[in-house]
Amino acid sequence: MAFDFGLRHIGVAVGNCTLKTSQPEAILKARDGVPIWDEVAKIIDEWRPDILLVGLPLNMDGSASDMSERAERFARRLSGRFQLPVALVDERLSSREAKARAALQGHRGDYARVPIDDEAAAVILSDWLAQQP
Repeated sequence: MAFDFGLRHIGVAVGNCTLKTSQPEAILKARDGVPIWDEVAKIIDEWRPDILLVGLPLNMDGSASDMSERAERFARRLSGRFQLPVALVDERLSSREAKARAALQGHRGDYARVPIDDEAAAVILSDWLAQQP
């Protein structure tokens, strides 16, 4: 299961390690990066993932961004609350890829009304799955 961390929305995607597939699952509302934890628990209980992935927003040169620390804090909270392994995954260009996928589905770029956070989480998960043996 992957999370695309954001201050107002947190995208969630689920996948299958054997098939190496991912799909958008949900967009959770957040307040200053803090989700409604019961909603997170409900999704985790439903899917029972082996690992939780959190997109790490790095700058294009690989350095930490302003959001990196917040995403790391979110990852630590996930680990502490759900007692599951959590890995941080470089999410550079995941939003660009998610927007491209949305465009292929007919969305015309109004991402304020049609959020793509769940699709970005699916990109993060796809990238991670592609690197697994």
